[in-house]
Amino acid sequence: MNAFTITLLVLFAFAIISTIVLYFVGKKAQKKQAQQQELMEANKQTVSMLIIDKKRMKIKDSGLHQSVIDQTPKYMRWSKLPIVKAKVGPQILSLISEPKIFDSIPVKKEVKAVVSGIYIMDVKGLHGKNDSQPKKKKGFFKRMVEKAQEKAGAKPIK
Repeated sequence: MNAFTITLLVLFAFAIISTIVLYFVGKKAQKKQAQQQELMEANKQTVSMLIIDKKRMKIKDSGLHQSVIDQTPKYMRWSKLPIVKAKVGPQILSLISEPKIFDSIPVKKEVKAVVSGIYIMDVKGLHGKNDSQPKKKKGFFKRMVEKAQEKAGAKPIK
């Protein structure tokens, strides 16, 4: 056997072993996440709150309590989290939002939110009129296509 085939066999064996290891690690992480989700569902409560501000920011800049920052894994401290600053009763709190609902949370409005600890799981009732979502930015390619169509006299694509 030449060196090339030996190298390919070693790489193939490594790929198979790493796939098997990732499968079992993923299964373990999935079980752990399901357990945490059950715990959060058991501890959820509906709270009326006034949303002051919302941003995606690093956890150390978020204004969360120091014990929360210390409990987060080191690899998560550099990632940006959806942080919501809200007035709950007489207190102003920094809460972590679910990424799926972060864009639908209105700023400077009173809402009823489903909260579990410092984690906002869902926004239920909105007081007042809900503003529509801001338009997404168009990508470079779409802008260029629109400009070319305008110059050619065609109708812009929606």
